[in-house]
This record gives sequence, C-alpha cells and structure tokens, in this order.
Amino acid sequence: METKTIARINDVNIVVVNNEQQLIPIKPICEALGVNYTTQIEKLKSHPIYSSNIPLRGIVAADGKEREMSCLPLRYLSGWIFSIHPDNVKEEIRENLIQYQIKCNDILYDYFFGSYKKVNEQNKIEIRLLEELTEYNQQREAANKKITEIKRRLEQLREERLKNEPSLF
Repeated sequence: METKTIARINDVNIVVVNNEQQLIPIKPICEALGVNYTTQIEKLKSHPIYSSNIPLRGIVAADGKEREMSCLPLRYLSGWIFSIHPDNVKEEIRENLIQYQIKCNDILYDYFFGSYKKVNEQNKIEIRLLEELTEYNQQREAANKKITEIKRRLEQLREERLKNEPSLF
C-alpha cells in the first residue's frame, strides 16, 4: 500500500494511504493535535456519518512497522477536525486549529451563500437569455419561411407576367 505525506503537524507526518478511498490514520493526527485518541475514536464511532467509515487498515507507522490503525477517508477529515474543540488540543496547535476552523466556516459560507448564490443567480440569467435566444431563433425561422414564400410568389408573378407579354412572332 502506497502512502503519501499530505501535511506535517507538530513534527508529525500526516499520511494518506493511496487506495480508492484515500484513508488517513486517525491516531497520528490525534497525537499531533494533542487530543485523546480513545475519546476521538469513540466520538467518531458514535457519529452517524463517520461510524460506518472507520476501517481498520494495516498501515506502516512512523517507526516503519506495519500496524492495524483506525482510518478515516480523506473526504471526511476536514469535517472531523472541524468538530474538535480548540480547548481540547495542545496549546501550540490551538491558534492554527482555530484558523483552520475559521477557514472551514468561510468556505462553507461562500459555497452555500456566496459563490453558490452567485452561480444560482447566473444560472437564472443564463436560462432567461437562452429562452430569449430560442424565441428570437423561432421568430427568425418564421421570418425566413415568409421571405422564402414571398420570393416564390414574386418569381411566380414574374413568370406569369413574362408569359402574358405580347410576342411578335
């Protein structure tokens, strides 16, 4: 199993196991943050979302030995860290955790109320413009049909006029 370091917290490498789920061992993060691993595992296992997503995997630990570790899919890492109260982490980590959580709040806000709202408004404008364009295209098609009909009638008229001209021979 291939692992890749994705972050370094308090001189602890945070690794992801590169498989289809991209799993993150929980214990090294708890140690780096200074939170109680057992408490965090209990919290995760009792959570309706995380409980079914904590597989045990054989992971090569920092000492180079393979160990069974509880992991969390990378996609859930931010949500879990977002839920850790800053008072429960090492003092030297606290401010970084708070800044991370502020950034999480900002990103969620921007998604749901900022950029999401903007995209939603842009989508409404785009739909309105597409409807207008469709209407004008239909009007153009109708006008082209009328033009073609008028040209045909004009040609008919000219042909009849030429037939009705007196001829000398």
